[in-house]
Amino acid sequence: MNLILFASILILSLVIAVTLARTKKEEASIRQNYWAREREANRTRRQPLDDLNYIKLPMEIFPMELLTDNPKADDYKQIILSLNECPIVNFTGINNTELKLRYGAPNIELLSTYDQNYTLLVRTLQQWAQALYDAGYINEACQLLEFSISTGTDVSATYRLLCEIYIRQNTPEKIGSLYPIAETLNSAMQKTIVRILEEADQSSC
Repeated sequence: MNLILFASILILSLVIAVTLARTKKEEASIRQNYWAREREANRTRRQPLDDLNYIKLPMEIFPMELLTDNPKADDYKQIILSLNECPIVNFTGINNTELKLRYGAPNIELLSTYDQNYTLLVRTLQQWAQALYDAGYINEACQLLEFSISTGTDVSATYRLLCEIYIRQNTPEKIGSLYPIAETLNSAMQKTIVRILEEADQSSC
């Protein structure tokens, strides 16, 4: 019995050792590939930015005349006015190595700024829409949220609030139009957002 137990422990130890060795080898290969790509990316020369999908702000949809007694809303308006003068590009799900390989290492700081502008935009739209919604301006909030989603935002609260608005407006069928956007998001939040839509669909039945 002791011999069987010893043999079992030995076999288990060998399996664990082999598994750990394989895991370390795979991790080393991943690190090696990453640094190889990073070295290549850092050698990539500056490329044209003509094919970037710049986001143009539709200033006509922003309700600047509302919530004039709300200091936070004033901040949101000022941010939007400021961003209207800046290049905005959504690079969600694209890392710096990929950006350098495509557009060149010398452009990475500029591209990072464009992406930061986008992050600020979608966060501001979400906060502003929530403030409008809370104040009873549902249609105006809806406009901001729909525009934000059209840019490919992965802010889950934006999808959740828009679903709530569609249900309150007795147009739950509009939730279905959000699936094609959510399902193609290049983001770690993609599955969470799809689940939000599914839950909203079920609650509206």
